[in-house]
Amino acid sequence: MKKLWRFLVKPSSRYSVLAIAVVCVIITLAGVFTFHESIKFSSTTEFCTSCHSMKENYNEYKTSIHYKNAYGVRAECRDCHIPENNPIAFMKAKMGGVGDIYSEFISKDIDTPAKFEANRLRMAQNVWRMMAETNSATCKSCHSYTAMDHAKQSPAAAAAMTGAAAKDMNCIECHKGIAHQLPHINNDFQATFKQLTINSGEAPATKTLYTLASKKLYTTDSASGDEQGQLYPASEVQVLGTSGDMLKVQITGWQQQGSTTGMLVQDMAKQIQTVSLNADLQKSATILNTVKAEDGQTWQQLQVSAWITQRNMLASIKPIWAYGKEILDASCGQCHAVPDPKHLTANGWVQGLKAMQQYYMLNKDEERTLLKYLQDNAKDAPAAATPAAQ
Repeated sequence: MKKLWRFLVKPSSRYSVLAIAVVCVIITLAGVFTFHESIKFSSTTEFCTSCHSMKENYNEYKTSIHYKNAYGVRAECRDCHIPENNPIAFMKAKMGGVGDIYSEFISKDIDTPAKFEANRLRMAQNVWRMMAETNSATCKSCHSYTAMDHAKQSPAAAAAMTGAAAKDMNCIECHKGIAHQLPHINNDFQATFKQLTINSGEAPATKTLYTLASKKLYTTDSASGDEQGQLYPASEVQVLGTSGDMLKVQITGWQQQGSTTGMLVQDMAKQIQTVSLNADLQKSATILNTVKAEDGQTWQQLQVSAWITQRNMLASIKPIWAYGKEILDASCGQCHAVPDPKHLTANGWVQGLKAMQQYYMLNKDEERTLLKYLQDNAKDAPAAATPAAQ
């Protein structure tokens, strides 16, 4: 022991070995502390959003339920993006952050809003890949399947979450776009609509036609007159006559007895909207049938005549359903597996799609076409109406 002590305290050329060892320990401890604090600071929301390119992401996050909710629980950036209990995944996430800093200041790939948007898909895919590799460990650190009370969830959510829990599913399979805007993955359906519009510049010479887009209704053969209502996409009409660029059509639909909304639906007791009539046009409608539905409500089948322009009318519903399927794949497939239209009833899809509105970006006609495609192929749709069977 004396020899060991003499060795430790014996000076080197200038300092003792013990002094050098103590200095090394101090430097090591300082290094570990600095590294720990650096990791901790670089994981804060303040640090993550300090780059100019992250400001828009931060604004998106502030509109989400993860930022503000009824429970007062806030998920910070690290809670979603850094797997705490997996050292390898943790370091990979931190290195991904270094890559974002490189893209901001060195390569300048994302230093403007336009560049950021152009790279949004690539960056989102990196996050989705990390979550898939860790089976959404960051999500499950707060949202545990075993802690969920399915009785307090909506019927649709309970059904979905029960199946997901049984498989211990990766949350990102169904819940992309929770805190940030989704990237545009595929908008090919817009090109399809453009081509269908070109092909339907003039209505085919057939008695039965289908609307590709919403159409204004008129009481005379002039589009310069007052609008008397609106015919919705994917609606069937019977042609009564033509006059220049105008078609006189007959529209049939159902309405609850005594209703003054002017809304006619395609099938009795189903919210598949066909046409909206103003008060005067509704008064001109002929009652074809009066039926009491199973729910006790009395429904009337009405028929009304009006004028529309010839544009955007097709002789078959099939191209419209194919277009609707493209909208479904592009819009819903961004976040999760594309749902089977038979997953819900026609009326169930009204609320089902409404619940998803914040996650997709469609104009009104695209949304109406998507909804009608889902409704006409829902679980309670007649077999003959299913496009897959056509």
